[in-house]
Amino acid sequence: MKVFITLVASALIGLPSVTSAQEPASVEDLAWLAGCWASVGGEAGSGEQWTVPAGKTMLGVSRTVRHSETVEYEFLQIRETAAGEIEYVARPSGQTGAAFLLVRLSEREVVFENPDHDFPQRIIYRLIAEGNLEASIEGEVNGETRTVDFPLRRVDCESQTPSP
Repeated sequence: MKVFITLVASALIGLPSVTSAQEPASVEDLAWLAGCWASVGGEAGSGEQWTVPAGKTMLGVSRTVRHSETVEYEFLQIRETAAGEIEYVARPSGQTGAAFLLVRLSEREVVFENPDHDFPQRIIYRLIAEGNLEASIEGEVNGETRTVDFPLRRVDCESQTPSP
C-alpha cells in the first residue's frame, strides 16, 4: 500500500516514480566490450583492443595490417562526460578526432552518433554471440546510406588465439 501511495503521489506532483526510475548509463555497462578482438578474415594483428572500464573510461586501439604493414590505426576512448553523457572519441590515423554520443545501449549492443560528422555518423558494436562481435560504421555519403561492417572474434591478447 505504501508503494502504491508513493507512486500515486509521485505521479500527481510530477516526481519520478520509484519503479520507473532507470539508472543512467555508465561506462561500466560496456564491460562486455573489454578485451582483444581480431578481425575475421583480416591479416594477423588486425583488430581492436579495449581496456576494462575504470575511472569512467575505456581506452581502445584499432589496427589494420596489410602485407605485414600497419596501414591504419585509431586511438579510441569511451568516457563519461561532465554532463553525465557517454561519448565515443575516435582519433584515426591521418585525420582529426571526432566525438559521438551514446544514443542506444543494451546488454549486447551500443550505438554512438554524431549527425554533424562527415562519415561515419554512427558507430555500432553488437555482441552477436559469445566471442563474436560486429563493429559497424554507418552514415550518409553523397546522399546515399553506407554501412561498413567489421566482424571481430575474441582472442587472447598475447597469443591472438581464439579465447575459450
